Amino acid sequence: MHIVPGLRVLYFGTPVVLISSRNEDGSANLAPMSSAWWLGQSGMLGLGNSGQTTANLRRERECVLNLPSSTMVGAVDRIALTTGKRDVPEHKLAQGYRYEPEKFALAGLTEQPSELVRAPRVAQCPIQLECRVVSVLPMAEPTPDCTAFQVEVLRAHVDESLVIPGTHHVDPLGWDPLIMKFCEFFGGGRNLHPSRLADGWQLPHRLPALSTPKPR
Repeated sequence: MHIVPGLRVLYFGTPVVLISSRNEDGSANLAPMSSAWWLGQSGMLGLGNSGQTTANLRRERECVLNLPSSTMVGAVDRIALTTGKRDVPEHKLAQGYRYEPEKFALAGLTEQPSELVRAPRVAQCPIQLECRVVSVLPMAEPTPDCTAFQVEVLRAHVDESLVIPGTHHVDPLGWDPLIMKFCEFFGGGRNLHPSRLADGWQLPHRLPALSTPKPR
């Protein structure tokens, strides 16, 4: 039997992406998100309008989509409730967000120069996609509070251990992406790590108790 529960969010399960972009002063911003999909050499990103990343993508028209593996869940969670926007919006303050200008350092991640865009890559991510913004579309009518960015992948960097020898294909068995399902972290089909984001969004999850892993 199906019911109609009136779902608050529709995060059924998508890969986590660490979007790196450039702030107006040239410094780097890093933001985790999980509303992305790809087709061919194009990608679609869904972002809230109050974030620093949205402002950066509108202004700079480029970014890097860094795809963390499931083993990087600790680094992602450390910056889950942070924003690069100095004036934190009220609704984010209520969810527990705080301003953090040094997100790479807080996450314990390393900036790596890109080749075709000015935004840096995340050195620890096994897949890094340098992108340019192609189009910008408002979402959530009648009062748009989100933006859909269409991006073109200009260059894909993949850890050689994930490439099937003699081909241009990623080994689907070797690649274990970090997945977010309803604000909780999953990898290999299992819940990996307590989620600050789930707490901030006050989602009533019935998950087994997890011991917090050591920082990675």
